[in-house]
Amino acid sequence: MSDILDPLEQRPPQQRETDLMANLPQLVARAQGAAGWARILHGVSAADIRDRAALAQLPVTRKSDLHDLQAQEPPFGGLTTTPHRQLRRLYVSPGPIFDPEGYSQDWWRFARPMRALGLRAGHLIQNCFAYHFTPAAFMVEGAAGKLGCAVIPAGIGQTELQVQAMAALRPDAYVGTPSFLKIIIEKAREMGADIGSLQRALLSAEALPPSLRQWFHDNGVPNVLQLYASADIGNIAYESLSNGQLNPGMILDEDLILEIVRPGTGDPVAAGEVGEVVLTSFNPDYPLIRFATGDLSAVLEGVSPCGRTNTRIKGWMGRADQVTKVRGMFVHPSQLAEVLKRHPQILKARLVVSGAMANDVMTLHCELPASAAATATHAAEQIADSLRELTKLRGEILFVAPGSLPNDGKVIEDARKYE
Repeated sequence: MSDILDPLEQRPPQQRETDLMANLPQLVARAQGAAGWARILHGVSAADIRDRAALAQLPVTRKSDLHDLQAQEPPFGGLTTTPHRQLRRLYVSPGPIFDPEGYSQDWWRFARPMRALGLRAGHLIQNCFAYHFTPAAFMVEGAAGKLGCAVIPAGIGQTELQVQAMAALRPDAYVGTPSFLKIIIEKAREMGADIGSLQRALLSAEALPPSLRQWFHDNGVPNVLQLYASADIGNIAYESLSNGQLNPGMILDEDLILEIVRPGTGDPVAAGEVGEVVLTSFNPDYPLIRFATGDLSAVLEGVSPCGRTNTRIKGWMGRADQVTKVRGMFVHPSQLAEVLKRHPQILKARLVVSGAMANDVMTLHCELPASAAATATHAAEQIADSLRELTKLRGEILFVAPGSLPNDGKVIEDARKYE
Protein backbone atom coordinates (compact mmCIF):
# COMPACT_ATOMS: atom_id res chain seq x y z
CA MET A 1 0.00 0.00 0.00
CA SER A 2 1.37 3.42 -0.98
CA ASP A 3 2.37 5.82 1.77
CA ILE A 4 1.17 8.75 -0.38
CA LEU A 5 -1.79 10.36 1.36
CA ASP A 6 -3.50 12.05 -1.59
CA PRO A 7 -2.97 13.03 -5.27
CA LEU A 8 -1.82 16.54 -4.32
CA GLU A 9 1.52 15.10 -3.27
CA GLN A 10 2.19 13.81 -6.79
CA ARG A 11 1.14 16.87 -8.79
CA PRO A 12 3.55 18.06 -11.48
CA PRO A 13 5.55 20.86 -9.82
CA GLN A 14 4.36 23.47 -12.30
CA GLN A 15 0.73 22.51 -11.64
CA ARG A 16 1.29 22.92 -7.90
CA GLU A 17 2.84 26.33 -8.44
CA THR A 18 -0.06 27.40 -10.66
CA ASP A 19 -2.59 26.21 -8.09
CA LEU A 20 -0.88 27.99 -5.18
CA MET A 21 -0.49 31.26 -7.05
CA ALA A 22 -4.11 31.14 -8.22
CA ASN A 23 -5.21 30.95 -4.56
CA LEU A 24 -3.00 33.82 -3.37
CA PRO A 25 -5.40 36.73 -4.07
CA GLN A 26 -8.19 35.01 -2.14
CA LEU A 27 -5.82 34.33 0.78
CA VAL A 28 -4.70 37.96 0.96
CA ALA A 29 -8.28 39.21 0.75
CA ARG A 30 -9.39 36.88 3.54
CA ALA A 31 -6.45 37.89 5.73
CA GLN A 32 -7.24 41.57 5.24
CA GLY A 33 -10.56 40.89 6.96
CA ALA A 34 -8.60 40.50 10.23
CA ALA A 35 -7.58 43.73 11.96
CA GLY A 36 -3.92 42.82 12.32
CA TRP A 37 -3.46 41.79 8.71
CA ALA A 38 -5.45 44.85 7.58
CA ARG A 39 -2.75 47.00 9.23
CA ILE A 40 0.18 44.93 7.96
CA LEU A 41 -1.22 44.77 4.41
CA HIS A 42 -2.60 48.31 4.33
CA GLY A 43 -2.78 49.63 0.79
CA VAL A 44 -2.25 46.18 -0.78
CA SER A 45 -4.63 45.19 -3.56
CA ALA A 46 -5.31 41.48 -3.03
CA ALA A 47 -6.10 40.99 -6.73
CA ASP A 48 -2.56 42.05 -7.62
CA ILE A 49 -0.84 39.35 -5.53
CA ARG A 50 -0.78 36.62 -8.16
CA ASP A 51 2.84 35.48 -8.36
CA ARG A 52 6.03 35.15 -6.33
CA ALA A 53 7.36 38.52 -7.46
CA ALA A 54 4.27 40.27 -6.08
CA LEU A 55 4.35 38.17 -2.91
CA ALA A 56 7.99 39.15 -2.31
CA GLN A 57 6.97 42.82 -2.19
CA LEU A 58 4.75 42.25 0.86
CA PRO A 59 6.13 42.87 4.36
CA VAL A 60 7.58 40.01 6.39
CA THR A 61 5.95 39.24 9.73
CA ARG A 62 8.40 37.55 12.08
CA LYS A 63 7.68 34.91 14.65
CA SER A 64 9.66 37.07 17.05
CA ASP A 65 7.07 39.84 16.48
CA LEU A 66 4.17 37.75 17.75
CA HIS A 67 4.69 38.50 21.44
CA ASP A 68 4.39 42.27 20.90
CA LEU A 69 1.58 41.99 18.33
CA GLN A 70 -0.44 39.83 20.69
CA ALA A 71 0.20 42.16 23.62
CA GLN A 72 -1.13 45.05 21.56
CA GLU A 73 -4.22 43.20 20.38
CA PRO A 74 -5.01 40.09 22.50
CA PRO A 75 -5.11 37.24 22.09
CA PHE A 76 -3.73 36.67 18.57
CA GLY A 77 -2.58 40.10 17.41
CA GLY A 78 -5.55 40.46 15.08
CA LEU A 79 -4.11 37.78 12.79
CA THR A 80 -6.91 35.19 13.07
CA THR A 81 -9.93 35.35 10.79
CA THR A 82 -12.03 33.20 13.15
CA PRO A 83 -13.07 34.88 16.43
CA HIS A 84 -11.11 33.33 19.28
CA ARG A 85 -14.21 32.11 21.13
CA GLN A 86 -15.24 30.16 18.05
CA LEU A 87 -11.98 28.21 17.89
CA ARG A 88 -11.54 24.68 19.16
CA ARG A 89 -8.51 25.30 21.36
CA LEU A 90 -6.28 28.18 22.46
CA TYR A 91 -2.70 27.33 23.42
CA VAL A 92 -0.11 29.08 25.56
CA SER A 93 3.46 28.61 24.37
CA PRO A 94 6.54 30.02 26.13
CA GLY A 95 6.97 33.76 25.62
CA PRO A 96 4.04 33.73 26.18
CA ILE A 97 2.78 33.33 22.63
CA PHE A 98 -0.80 32.25 22.08
CA ASP A 99 -1.65 29.82 19.27
CA PRO A 100 -5.09 28.94 17.87
CA GLU A 101 -6.62 25.71 16.62
CA GLY A 102 -9.79 25.47 14.52
CA TYR A 103 -12.29 22.68 14.06
CA SER A 104 -11.35 21.23 10.66
CA GLN A 105 -10.02 17.68 10.58
CA ASP A 106 -6.24 17.39 10.79
CA TRP A 107 -6.05 21.18 11.25
CA TRP A 108 -2.26 21.02 11.70
CA ARG A 109 -1.76 18.81 8.59
CA PHE A 110 0.17 16.10 10.43
CA ALA A 111 -1.41 13.22 8.51
CA ARG A 112 1.08 13.42 5.64
CA PRO A 113 4.25 12.93 7.71
CA MET A 114 2.56 10.22 9.80
CA ARG A 115 1.47 8.44 6.63
CA ALA A 116 5.03 8.79 5.30
CA LEU A 117 6.18 6.88 8.38
CA GLY A 118 3.90 4.02 7.34
CA LEU A 119 1.10 4.62 9.84
CA ARG A 120 -2.30 3.27 8.82
CA ALA A 121 -5.72 2.62 10.31
CA GLY A 122 -5.35 0.14 13.17
CA HIS A 123 -1.86 1.22 14.20
CA LEU A 124 -1.25 2.34 17.78
CA ILE A 125 0.79 5.46 18.57
CA GLN A 126 2.42 6.41 21.88
CA ASN A 127 2.09 10.21 21.79
CA CYS A 128 4.87 11.66 23.94
CA PHE A 129 4.40 15.32 23.18
CA ALA A 130 3.15 17.50 26.03
CA TYR A 131 -0.61 17.85 26.42
CA HIS A 132 -0.23 20.81 28.78
CA PHE A 133 -0.89 24.26 27.21
CA THR A 134 1.11 23.62 24.00
CA PRO A 135 -0.27 22.16 20.75
CA ALA A 136 2.17 19.43 19.66
CA ALA A 137 0.26 16.52 21.23
CA PHE A 138 -2.97 17.70 19.61
CA MET A 139 -1.27 17.95 16.22
CA VAL A 140 -0.68 14.20 16.51
CA GLU A 141 -4.20 13.54 17.79
CA GLY A 142 -5.80 15.30 14.81
CA ALA A 143 -3.78 13.32 12.28
CA ALA A 144 -4.35 10.04 14.12
CA GLY A 145 -8.09 10.64 13.90
CA LYS A 146 -7.85 11.21 10.15
CA LEU A 147 -5.71 8.10 9.59
CA GLY A 148 -7.70 5.87 11.97
CA CYS A 149 -4.82 5.28 14.41
CA ALA A 150 -5.37 4.71 18.11
CA VAL A 151 -3.38 6.88 20.54
CA ILE A 152 -1.85 6.36 23.97
CA PRO A 153 -1.89 9.95 25.37
CA ALA A 154 1.38 9.50 27.23
CA GLY A 155 2.66 13.08 27.29
CA ILE A 156 6.07 13.79 28.78
CA GLY A 157 7.82 12.53 31.91
CA GLN A 158 7.05 9.43 34.05
CA THR A 159 9.64 7.39 32.19
CA GLU A 160 8.97 4.10 33.99
CA LEU A 161 5.26 4.39 33.27
CA GLN A 162 6.06 5.14 29.61
CA VAL A 163 8.03 1.88 29.44
CA GLN A 164 5.32 -0.09 31.25
CA ALA A 165 2.70 1.23 28.83
CA MET A 166 4.83 0.27 25.84
CA ALA A 167 5.49 -3.21 27.18
CA ALA A 168 1.80 -3.82 27.97
CA LEU A 169 0.00 -2.05 25.10
CA ARG A 170 2.56 -2.75 22.32
CA PRO A 171 2.42 0.53 20.33
CA ASP A 172 3.65 0.50 16.74
CA ALA A 173 5.10 4.00 16.84
CA TYR A 174 6.46 6.72 19.08
CA VAL A 175 5.85 10.39 18.30
CA GLY A 176 7.75 13.00 20.33
CA THR A 177 11.21 14.45 20.85
CA PRO A 178 14.32 12.42 20.03
CA SER A 179 15.86 13.02 23.45
CA PHE A 180 12.88 11.55 25.30
CA LEU A 181 12.76 8.49 23.06
CA LYS A 182 16.42 7.83 23.89
CA ILE A 183 15.63 8.12 27.60
CA ILE A 184 12.71 5.67 27.26
CA ILE A 185 14.79 3.10 25.40
CA GLU A 186 17.57 3.32 27.99
CA LYS A 187 15.03 2.97 30.81
CA ALA A 188 13.47 -0.07 29.11
CA ARG A 189 16.89 -1.70 28.92
CA GLU A 190 17.48 -0.94 32.61
CA MET A 191 14.08 -2.44 33.53
CA GLY A 192 14.49 -5.46 31.27
CA ALA A 193 11.23 -4.53 29.50
CA ASP A 194 10.33 -5.67 25.99
CA ILE A 195 9.35 -2.64 23.85
CA GLY A 196 10.19 -4.37 20.58
CA SER A 197 6.80 -3.55 19.08
CA LEU A 198 8.09 0.01 18.63
CA GLN A 199 9.29 -0.11 15.03
CA ARG A 200 8.58 3.48 14.00
CA ALA A 201 9.34 6.94 15.37
CA LEU A 202 8.33 10.39 14.16
CA LEU A 203 10.61 12.91 15.86
CA SER A 204 10.37 16.68 16.13
CA ALA A 205 10.95 19.77 18.30
CA GLU A 206 14.71 19.07 18.50
CA ALA A 207 17.50 18.47 16.01
CA LEU A 208 18.20 14.85 15.10
CA PRO A 209 21.92 14.38 14.38
CA PRO A 210 22.93 11.36 12.26
CA SER A 211 24.63 9.71 15.22
CA LEU A 212 21.41 9.72 17.25
CA ARG A 213 19.36 8.42 14.32
CA GLN A 214 21.85 5.56 13.97
CA TRP A 215 21.61 4.93 17.72
CA PHE A 216 17.85 4.41 17.34
CA HIS A 217 18.43 2.00 14.46
CA ASP A 218 20.97 0.08 16.53
CA ASN A 219 18.55 -0.07 19.45
CA GLY A 220 15.55 -1.57 17.73
CA VAL A 221 13.76 1.31 15.95
CA PRO A 222 14.51 0.88 12.23
CA ASN A 223 12.07 3.45 10.80
CA VAL A 224 12.85 6.97 12.06
CA LEU A 225 11.63 10.13 10.36
CA GLN A 226 12.09 13.75 11.31
CA LEU A 227 9.35 16.36 11.10
CA TYR A 228 9.83 20.12 10.94
CA ALA A 229 6.84 21.89 12.46
CA SER A 230 5.88 24.92 14.50
CA ALA A 231 3.06 25.92 16.83
CA ASP A 232 2.03 28.67 14.41
CA ILE A 233 1.95 26.67 11.19
CA GLY A 234 1.85 22.98 12.11
CA ASN A 235 3.57 20.62 9.70
CA ILE A 236 6.09 22.47 7.54
CA ALA A 237 8.22 19.70 6.02
CA TYR A 238 8.99 16.05 6.69
CA GLU A 239 11.25 13.19 5.72
CA SER A 240 10.22 10.11 3.75
CA LEU A 241 11.33 6.53 3.10
CA SER A 242 11.73 4.43 -0.03
CA ASN A 243 12.02 0.68 0.50
CA GLY A 244 12.97 1.32 4.11
CA GLN A 245 15.75 3.76 3.18
CA LEU A 246 15.75 7.42 4.20
CA ASN A 247 15.42 9.85 1.31
CA PRO A 248 17.46 13.07 1.21
CA GLY A 249 15.90 16.30 2.43
CA MET A 250 12.50 17.17 3.87
CA ILE A 251 9.39 17.54 1.72
CA LEU A 252 7.40 20.76 2.00
CA ASP A 253 3.75 20.46 3.00
CA GLU A 254 1.22 20.96 0.20
CA ASP A 255 -0.61 23.93 1.79
CA LEU A 256 2.38 26.25 2.08
CA ILE A 257 4.38 28.62 -0.10
CA LEU A 258 8.07 28.57 0.81
CA GLU A 259 10.56 31.41 0.39
CA ILE A 260 14.17 31.33 1.57
CA VAL A 261 15.25 34.91 2.31
CA ARG A 262 18.37 36.67 3.49
CA PRO A 263 18.14 36.75 7.31
CA GLY A 264 16.79 40.04 8.62
CA THR A 265 15.30 40.96 5.23
CA GLY A 266 12.48 39.83 2.99
CA ASP A 267 14.73 39.33 -0.02
CA PRO A 268 14.69 35.83 -1.55
CA VAL A 269 18.13 34.25 -1.96
CA ALA A 270 19.41 32.23 -4.89
CA ALA A 271 18.30 28.59 -5.15
CA GLY A 272 20.36 26.41 -2.82
CA GLU A 273 21.64 29.31 -0.72
CA VAL A 274 21.10 29.10 3.02
CA GLY A 275 18.67 31.67 4.36
CA GLU A 276 15.69 32.19 6.65
CA VAL A 277 12.55 30.12 6.11
CA VAL A 278 9.57 32.34 5.25
CA LEU A 279 6.19 30.68 4.81
CA THR A 280 2.76 31.64 3.53
CA SER A 281 0.04 29.41 4.96
CA PHE A 282 -3.46 28.97 3.54
CA ASN A 283 -5.01 28.08 6.91
CA PRO A 284 -8.56 29.54 6.82
CA ASP A 285 -8.62 30.30 10.58
CA TYR A 286 -5.06 31.62 10.92
CA PRO A 287 -3.66 32.76 7.57
CA LEU A 288 0.01 33.65 7.66
CA ILE A 289 1.53 35.72 4.88
CA ARG A 290 5.32 35.89 4.58
CA PHE A 291 5.77 34.55 8.10
CA ALA A 292 9.48 34.40 9.01
CA THR A 293 10.14 31.41 11.27
CA GLY A 294 13.61 32.43 12.45
CA ASP A 295 14.95 29.09 11.16
CA LEU A 296 17.70 28.64 8.58
CA SER A 297 17.48 26.17 5.70
CA ALA A 298 18.05 25.86 1.96
CA VAL A 299 16.20 24.34 -0.99
CA LEU A 300 17.46 20.94 -2.11
CA GLU A 301 17.26 20.57 -5.87
CA GLY A 302 15.43 17.69 -7.51
CA VAL A 303 12.47 15.49 -6.58
CA SER A 304 12.33 12.93 -3.77
CA PRO A 305 12.64 9.26 -4.81
CA CYS A 306 9.50 8.51 -2.77
CA GLY A 307 7.23 9.93 -5.49
CA ARG A 308 6.26 13.16 -3.75
CA THR A 309 7.00 16.04 -6.10
CA ASN A 310 6.97 19.06 -3.79
CA THR A 311 9.99 21.22 -3.00
CA ARG A 312 12.54 19.73 -0.62
CA ILE A 313 14.56 21.61 1.96
CA LYS A 314 17.78 20.50 3.60
CA GLY A 315 16.14 20.50 7.02
CA TRP A 316 16.76 22.70 10.03
CA MET A 317 20.17 24.37 9.78
CA GLY A 318 20.15 26.69 12.79
CA ARG A 319 18.46 29.88 13.96
CA ALA A 320 18.44 33.17 12.09
CA ASP A 321 17.79 35.05 15.32
CA GLN A 322 18.68 34.57 18.98
CA VAL A 323 15.50 32.71 19.86
CA THR A 324 16.84 29.25 20.71
CA LYS A 325 15.13 25.91 21.20
CA VAL A 326 16.21 23.97 24.30
CA ARG A 327 14.75 20.53 25.05
CA GLY A 328 11.86 21.24 22.69
CA MET A 329 11.05 24.69 24.16
CA PHE A 330 11.83 28.12 22.69
CA VAL A 331 13.85 30.49 24.87
CA HIS A 332 13.44 34.16 23.97
CA PRO A 333 15.77 37.11 24.66
CA SER A 334 12.73 38.84 26.20
CA GLN A 335 12.56 36.12 28.87
CA LEU A 336 16.18 36.75 29.82
CA ALA A 337 15.52 40.48 29.94
CA GLU A 338 12.81 39.77 32.49
CA VAL A 339 15.29 37.76 34.59
CA LEU A 340 17.57 40.79 34.67
CA LYS A 341 14.68 43.06 35.66
CA ARG A 342 13.95 40.80 38.60
CA HIS A 343 17.60 40.76 39.67
CA PRO A 344 19.03 44.25 39.14
CA GLN A 345 22.34 43.25 40.74
CA ILE A 346 23.19 41.45 37.46
CA LEU A 347 25.29 43.84 35.39
CA LYS A 348 25.13 41.75 32.22
CA ALA A 349 24.08 38.22 31.29
CA ARG A 350 24.46 35.72 28.49
CA LEU A 351 22.66 32.38 28.22
CA VAL A 352 24.92 29.65 26.84
CA VAL A 353 23.32 26.43 25.59
CA SER A 354 25.93 23.70 25.40
CA GLY A 355 26.33 19.93 25.30
CA ALA A 356 25.50 17.41 22.59
CA MET A 357 22.02 17.20 21.13
CA ALA A 358 19.60 15.27 23.38
CA ASN A 359 21.74 16.34 26.35
CA ASP A 360 21.31 20.13 26.39
CA VAL A 361 22.88 22.14 29.21
CA MET A 362 21.62 25.69 29.78
CA THR A 363 23.91 28.05 31.75
CA LEU A 364 23.23 31.70 32.49
CA HIS A 365 26.55 33.56 32.73
CA CYS A 366 26.06 36.60 34.96
CA GLU A 367 28.38 39.49 35.65
CA LEU A 368 28.01 40.58 39.28
CA PRO A 369 29.81 43.45 41.02
CA ALA A 370 32.51 42.46 43.50
CA SER A 371 30.35 43.85 46.30
CA ALA A 372 27.78 41.07 45.69
CA ALA A 373 30.25 38.20 46.25
CA ALA A 374 29.19 37.61 49.85
CA THR A 375 25.60 36.81 48.87
CA ALA A 376 26.39 35.07 45.59
CA THR A 377 25.16 31.59 46.64
CA HIS A 378 21.77 32.88 47.71
CA ALA A 379 21.55 35.08 44.61
CA ALA A 380 22.31 32.08 42.37
CA GLU A 381 19.39 30.15 43.84
CA GLN A 382 17.01 33.07 43.31
CA ILE A 383 18.19 33.69 39.76
CA ALA A 384 17.88 29.98 38.92
CA ASP A 385 14.31 30.02 40.24
CA SER A 386 13.45 33.01 38.06
CA LEU A 387 15.07 31.42 35.01
CA ARG A 388 13.06 28.25 35.50
CA GLU A 389 9.81 30.14 36.10
CA LEU A 390 10.17 32.29 33.00
CA THR A 391 11.53 29.70 30.54
CA LYS A 392 10.00 26.52 32.05
CA LEU A 393 13.50 25.00 31.88
CA ARG A 394 16.16 24.27 34.47
CA GLY A 395 19.43 26.14 34.08
CA GLU A 396 22.73 26.56 35.87
CA ILE A 397 23.97 29.95 37.09
CA LEU A 398 27.62 30.90 36.62
CA PHE A 399 29.01 34.16 37.99
CA VAL A 400 31.80 35.80 36.00
CA ALA A 401 33.91 38.90 36.52
CA PRO A 402 32.51 42.27 35.44
CA GLY A 403 33.51 43.07 31.88
CA SER A 404 34.35 39.46 30.97
CA LEU A 405 31.36 38.74 28.72
CA PRO A 406 31.81 39.62 25.03
CA ASN A 407 30.54 43.02 23.90
CA ASP A 408 28.76 41.67 20.82
CA GLY A 409 25.09 42.18 21.63
CA LYS A 410 24.45 38.46 21.90
CA VAL A 411 22.05 37.42 24.67
CA ILE A 412 21.76 33.72 23.80
CA GLU A 413 24.66 31.65 22.50
CA ASP A 414 24.03 28.19 21.03
CA ALA A 415 27.27 26.35 21.70
CA ARG A 416 25.88 22.83 21.15
CA LYS A 417 27.73 20.31 19.03
CA TYR A 418 25.87 19.39 15.83
CA GLU A 419 27.30 16.34 14.16
